[in-house]
Amino acid sequence: MNTKLIALACLLPMAALAQDSSSIRVYGVVDAGAVSEHDCPNGDCPSTKISPGVSTGSVLGFTGQENLGNDTRAIFTLEAGVRNDTGQSDQNGRLFGSQAYVGLANRWGALTVGRQYDVGYETLVEVADPFRTGTAGTATNLIGNGTKRSDNSIKYRSSKFRGFSAGAIYSFGESAFSTSRNRAYGATIGYEGGLFTLRAAHQRKNNFLQGAGATTPVDLSSRNSIIAANMHVSKAATLYTAYAVNKGVGSSPWDQDNPYGALVLASPSTRSNDALAGVSYSAGAATFMVSYIRKDDRTLANQDANQVAVGMTYAMSKRTAFYAAYAKIRDENNAPYRVGNFSEQGKGRSAFNLGLRHAF
Repeated sequence: MNTKLIALACLLPMAALAQDSSSIRVYGVVDAGAVSEHDCPNGDCPSTKISPGVSTGSVLGFTGQENLGNDTRAIFTLEAGVRNDTGQSDQNGRLFGSQAYVGLANRWGALTVGRQYDVGYETLVEVADPFRTGTAGTATNLIGNGTKRSDNSIKYRSSKFRGFSAGAIYSFGESAFSTSRNRAYGATIGYEGGLFTLRAAHQRKNNFLQGAGATTPVDLSSRNSIIAANMHVSKAATLYTAYAVNKGVGSSPWDQDNPYGALVLASPSTRSNDALAGVSYSAGAATFMVSYIRKDDRTLANQDANQVAVGMTYAMSKRTAFYAAYAKIRDENNAPYRVGNFSEQGKGRSAFNLGLRHAF
């Protein structure tokens, strides 16, 4: 009898774990491509290289939910970025640097806490950019403030109600010098119905530099507003457009090798307006993308820039796709914008990508 009780006591936790694990899903994406960069300002373009996460980030993720009753669920996501060319962690060596949050969800929406995507970046990738902020054609080469996620954040995203939805995010600064210095917050509202999607978002990030003691931080705040839309003009073709207004040091894409607070400021512009127009066209398993972006620098430096990008993806199956893309930036007055991709900043004014991604 004692032996049976011990065996039962051992099996019950395992049964409970098996029951809980039924609501947990393991997923991931492995993406790798060849990247060839050209027209580097200092003539230091690397030779063609293999890069991870060119069209989308390579990740290993765990997500799940538990029904709590009364139409309420506990939800979580842990998503680790992987540089699959070397096997190292992405996002500066973070274990779960892609996403890491827990929260509650019901028919009204979801409230989550942790490391999460900003609402401004989500608007760019989900609505505005035919390249989905991946490959050489990514809109983040010229649009946005160079960041995608906020740490220590509380985020709410509503369910759709007659096509309308809204969201907001607040990130606590948690700086030893002054928590208000590094706070971030944003809000979004949108409509999706039939063939048309429209969304507007505003994102504010306070000073990124954490001062210490009596040191006064350098003000590197940014304010980014964007309105974006896309429309399915046929079963095969979708038109994209966006307009963004950016203000403050740190409001434009910046070289991540040059950290905030360096002697040379990281951002090339403190006030600019961006315009995007693009189209995607599907023909069988292939999808073709074209986009044009104009960055209008409104400062005295007048560091304007234009980007033209073309690309394609070919779905070899539901989970595997081949892709290719080319983008070129033409700058004025030595504007320091570069052609990157989903995971890398880039060093040249033009780049060509050729790669493969597989989802599981």
